[in-house]
Amino acid sequence: MSISLANLGGRAQLVVESRLLDVERASGGRLPADPMRAVAEWDRLRDWAAGVRAGDGDALEESRLGPPVPRPSKVFGIGVNYRAHADEAKMPLPKQPMVFTKFPSCLVGPRADVVLSSGYVDWEAELVVVIGRGGRRIAAERALDHVAGYCAGQDVSDRKLQFSDTPAQFSMGKSIDTFGPIGPAIVSLDAFRDPNDLAISCDVDDWRVQDARTNDMIFAVPELIAFLSSLCTLEPGDLIFTGTPSGVGSTRQPRRYLAAGETITTTIEGIGKLVNHCVAGG
Repeated sequence: MSISLANLGGRAQLVVESRLLDVERASGGRLPADPMRAVAEWDRLRDWAAGVRAGDGDALEESRLGPPVPRPSKVFGIGVNYRAHADEAKMPLPKQPMVFTKFPSCLVGPRADVVLSSGYVDWEAELVVVIGRGGRRIAAERALDHVAGYCAGQDVSDRKLQFSDTPAQFSMGKSIDTFGPIGPAIVSLDAFRDPNDLAISCDVDDWRVQDARTNDMIFAVPELIAFLSSLCTLEPGDLIFTGTPSGVGSTRQPRRYLAAGETITTTIEGIGKLVNHCVAGG
């Protein structure tokens, strides 16, 4: 049975039939309220959720949700991980994953505003992996056993800051406050026919700017987990932004960036949507 876990007011919520059930209260205190602890106890959560019905839970209002993983230990970003994106950027295919970090303080919920830091802020729709079981040196063939689930993400990027010097400042340009919308919930992998082949798209207002499938990834999710865990220990709640498909603004002719008043809609098959309104920075 697939499950979805959301965050309402800093408390873990099971999403059942478009309603929210507070995990701690509905389980009689057997499971934690903290979303981070709930992810760390994913197996127990799944076992309990198998017998849960919607009951009298609150109606799901995505505008009230926070990031389903609010305080991860690590947030990995993967650059140039779609073949078509490498082609549009006129870059060779990488021989190993190109890794940077997004600082956890940039994470916001699925309907949060994105505060534009300059006139050069770009969109990047991404599939985000949530680690459920930690480990080191995880084999690719076992990697999905370590995944709690997926959520949608936006790797919002200030290209002016990112490429302001040599070498580029990837982490700073992608970690400004509000530059990491994720959600709407963590969806367990058994919800997907093939967790390595999902439709992913991004719209800016009514303009479809990205439209792809995750099977265009150069390094699929199992390979990313194997690579990252070969270098550092993965922990429950760690996030992997797995890269963006073609269609970003910085590779267009002419280049096109986000403006205040526009809305970014990120959609991933089987997960749902992020709807983030762009506002001018202070």
